[in-house]
Amino acid sequence: MTAPLIRIEHLSKEFQSGGGFLSRPRSMQAVRDVSLAIAKGEALGVVGESGCGKSTLARLVLRLIEPTSGRITFDGTDLTALPPAELRRMRRRMAMVFQDPYSSLDPRFTLARVLEEPFRVQGEALAPDRLAGMLAAVGLPGSMAESHPHQLSGGQRQRVGIARALALQPDFVVLDEPTASLDVSIQAQIVALLAELRDRLGLTYLFISHDLGLVRYFCDRIVVMYLGAVVEVLPDPAARPRHPYTRALMEARFAPDPAQRKRLAPLTGEIPSPFALPPGCAFATRCPRATDLCRRETPALSADPDHPVACFHPL
Repeated sequence: MTAPLIRIEHLSKEFQSGGGFLSRPRSMQAVRDVSLAIAKGEALGVVGESGCGKSTLARLVLRLIEPTSGRITFDGTDLTALPPAELRRMRRRMAMVFQDPYSSLDPRFTLARVLEEPFRVQGEALAPDRLAGMLAAVGLPGSMAESHPHQLSGGQRQRVGIARALALQPDFVVLDEPTASLDVSIQAQIVALLAELRDRLGLTYLFISHDLGLVRYFCDRIVVMYLGAVVEVLPDPAARPRHPYTRALMEARFAPDPAQRKRLAPLTGEIPSPFALPPGCAFATRCPRATDLCRRETPALSADPDHPVACFHPL
């Protein structure tokens, strides 16, 4: 593994909700003390159930939202300490592909105007010959430059989103569930395109998804999150899970098969409210291996560099 391009240290994000004449404000920790490193050229996957903090983590890494505490270092530069003007210049090297390709594109803009927007933000102009090259790089003809988003299919719109993310030739791209809203056949095309672009341009990816099977296919390592915290880091996609939650995620892909479903041990218990996490391990309310120790103390992510796991009774 090469030197880290991204280093995240003890990153946390707390949101406030409510608060008024008849109600008290409530706080929720969407991301809890996350520390990670992403190597240059690596595709790091982040998986977990909806609401586990995956997308919040992605936006924190790009500093689209401000962290409550912690530090984010990009290629040796502390992003959390940069003033707005310097951060804007640094964002030339970072980009994001969003989950919904339609809502992420302005319906009033043509594709040419969409792809011109990153250059406008940086105070530059987009050369007409480069526009055709940007469309060709994601498999779209140059004749579509004057089309509007509503005239495109879902897969074509996502290709435009990828072209926009790559407009300023970034080193690091966050992929926030880029295939979740697409048909299965189109998903395969987009994943193949992302893999080809990574190899050709030397990109580093942070791939957010709830589909563990897709992440195991696409990524080099996998981070598993539960209620804002990292519970396991799989050193390679073929590694056997050590956390009971990770095993449950892996087994979930067999649920549609009646024969396989008979062998599964479904999770029971209630998911704790993120506004009122219980003491100890947040997964203890659903874990078949939980003991009094789990309900009393919070397990820390182990220091094992080969396979970190946050569990007192790992598999």
